[in-house]
Amino acid sequence: MVVYTENDFFKYKYSENMNNNKLKIDDSEENILSSVKIGFFGPSGSFTEEAALTLEGELVAFYTIPEVFDAVSQDKVDIGVVPIENSIEGSVGITLDLLAHDYDLKIKNEIILPISHNLLVNPNMTVDNIKIIYSHPQALSQCRKFIEGLYIVTQSAPSTSAAAEMIVGKTYAAAISTMRAAQIYSLDIAASNIQDYKNNLTRFVVVSKLDHRRTSNDKTSIVFSLPEDRAGGLYGILGEFAEKNVNLTKIESRPSKEKLGRYIFFVDLEGHREDLQIRNILNIIKSEVRYIKIIGSYPKERQD
Repeated sequence: MVVYTENDFFKYKYSENMNNNKLKIDDSEENILSSVKIGFFGPSGSFTEEAALTLEGELVAFYTIPEVFDAVSQDKVDIGVVPIENSIEGSVGITLDLLAHDYDLKIKNEIILPISHNLLVNPNMTVDNIKIIYSHPQALSQCRKFIEGLYIVTQSAPSTSAAAEMIVGKTYAAAISTMRAAQIYSLDIAASNIQDYKNNLTRFVVVSKLDHRRTSNDKTSIVFSLPEDRAGGLYGILGEFAEKNVNLTKIESRPSKEKLGRYIFFVDLEGHREDLQIRNILNIIKSEVRYIKIIGSYPKERQD
């Protein structure tokens, strides 16, 4: 665990810019936001840190996503920021699994950031010197076409920022990481914007012990499992939302971890769990499913 204060970040231009557009966690909270401890999936220089920098508070870096959840659960930090979904590679399975199975934490906010990947090398090195590329598996997948064109082997790393840290002093190695990581670890950018698709967005969530109060623009995330594998079972559940004209913005299945062929379903829907219509639908569904968990209600982030 590494602790940073906002003053530590001000020496970087990126954090100076982000400070002008901070996201308020919840207007109803009485505490001073700058006193909030924010855990994030690090180390420093990660895309998750960039998301966390949109919030007010003291940033605390953790090296794995489970460590962030654990820190929030044990009150070591007030909230945590973790990635949950990418527009190219899809959902971050470990985040979904932790929300569904392992922790009684809620999604309090979502943050959507454009992701631009860079190939980082040690000073005075070029792509011709590189024999191996390190990065997080999601980043490697998002830059697959670029990597294939280089005919260079890859090695997974815990995060994009950890990859940058790992290659320092290794003249034969490169990392796919952030511009901020290049600044922090004194690395050069050999190539920029190397992701396969320009519209590369990652959705991060703020996890907390409580979700967000109602606003005029909310969404709710739930996870449930069916009592048995039968024709029309899922259709019947989703039909409750369609009948009440509630829009579902995401539907995804994941293995239940109980036995082969049994799944749990993640659904994002428009509205807040305290809205009368949403509350009524959820009460109906509870009697029709084997298991249901409300992961949280929170304001919808705009995608410009």
